[in-house]
Amino acid sequence: MNLPNKLTVGRMIAVPFFVVLYIMGFNVTATIIFILASATDWLDGKIARKNNLVTNFGKIMDPLADKILVYSAFCIMVENMTIPGWALIVILAREFTVAGMRTVAASEGIVIAAAMSGKIKTVLQMVAVPLLILGDIHFIVVYIAQGFFWASMVMTIYSGVEYVWKNKSVFSM
Repeated sequence: MNLPNKLTVGRMIAVPFFVVLYIMGFNVTATIIFILASATDWLDGKIARKNNLVTNFGKIMDPLADKILVYSAFCIMVENMTIPGWALIVILAREFTVAGMRTVAASEGIVIAAAMSGKIKTVLQMVAVPLLILGDIHFIVVYIAQGFFWASMVMTIYSGVEYVWKNKSVFSM
């Protein structure tokens, strides 16, 4: 297994540690783990592209690891009422729609690349999570965190609509 794939697996292994620490109220430690895990997303992609180490495993598992990390945080945030449940439903509906379309396309031998809007959505989410966790540090952080979260919601909806529109031919397969 190459280094980028090891970083992706490491991101997935970090999730239960992040979740347990966050649930137990060790917010600073949980945030550090989340930030380090999020940084591996950027790092594994950079290493894979630079050293021509892009693999099918990485193409599938890298975005999945991102989703597991971010959406586990959002699930806890719904439980502790940091974010509204309906927002998580919108996020998950977008993800299931995109995943379903990719599966149908893949069954026909078509690979649909991620769009920039989806990447922006992920970055906004990865910035929002630690800010939302640490929002009790100062009231200004709460406003900044909410700004990033709602910007990520706008990008979630936009990227979902863009994805469906650009790939509507999948529906006729």
